[in-house]
Amino acid sequence: MTKPRTFSGIQPSGELHLGNYLGAIKNWVAEQEHYENFFCIVDQHAITVPQDPKLLRERTCSLFALYLACGLSLEHCVLFVQSHVAAHTELAWLFNTITPMNWAERMIQYKEKKEKQGEETSVGLFSYPILQAADILLYQPKFVPVGEDQRQHIELSRDIARRFNDRFGEVFRIPEALIREEGARVMSLTDGTRKMSKSDPSDLSRIHLLDDADTVRKKIQKCKTDPIRGITFDDPARPEANNLLTIYRLTSGKSKEAVAAECADMGWGQFKPLLADSVIAALEPIQKHYHELWNNPDHLLHLMRENAAKARTIANQTLQTARDAMGFLPA
Repeated sequence: MTKPRTFSGIQPSGELHLGNYLGAIKNWVAEQEHYENFFCIVDQHAITVPQDPKLLRERTCSLFALYLACGLSLEHCVLFVQSHVAAHTELAWLFNTITPMNWAERMIQYKEKKEKQGEETSVGLFSYPILQAADILLYQPKFVPVGEDQRQHIELSRDIARRFNDRFGEVFRIPEALIREEGARVMSLTDGTRKMSKSDPSDLSRIHLLDDADTVRKKIQKCKTDPIRGITFDDPARPEANNLLTIYRLTSGKSKEAVAAECADMGWGQFKPLLADSVIAALEPIQKHYHELWNNPDHLLHLMRENAAKARTIANQTLQTARDAMGFLPA
């Protein structure tokens, strides 16, 4: 049987942290064999806000290597960089010409970002959901795995596909949002009531996947705790205790019951080194694989080119069908 195809876009902004891995990437890796997966590093979306060119290049390469290091297999996934497939921006322009202004104006994330950027708001920020629709529809996926906060963008993609098909004939498959059950909800190390986030101004709030062992120990040593001895899950008055036990459970692979029994009588001075050892051990194979890739740039670039070529084959076929349907002469 043909596996259902999925498409996911990932921005190369900020460093991946433990919350990203335990909350999402680990689940993607576990399920990847069940789908034909397209993972796109959307560097052209990233430039809707100002970027340092050198840093953008570095983060794009780093993210490509890190997703492979986390366990995405190129046997089950096509992992590629958006700007390496020119069909994305050409199809976005075609979609721009059939998408009503009010569809783009109603996008919540545009409104939120416009408030922050003010007069610096670009046309690209306004139209990037249309580029996102092109990203998705080029690959004719059945599913688009997203969080609930991205559902509106998937609905826009579906609306654009329907509008195009109504005007020019059936070209695009109407994709479905795949709202997966959220993985582990990993919270900030400095506030157990807020999710771990790369946008938090404090670097102490998160553990990056590439943090070395000393850095991990320092961050865990400084993380917020409470004065109560004995560490327990699910006490609403102790969010930090629940969060740190959850991280320990997930990085150690132990059951919730085993962790609860092990830590019930511990003080924080005893638990924190235990947690640090568990996190370091979990990150070690990811970091080892990452550095092997990063230290072999020719191989990394070869993988990028190889995967971009696979993506280009499918994207160009879809784009040509759309061009023919709209009445463009062949090149």
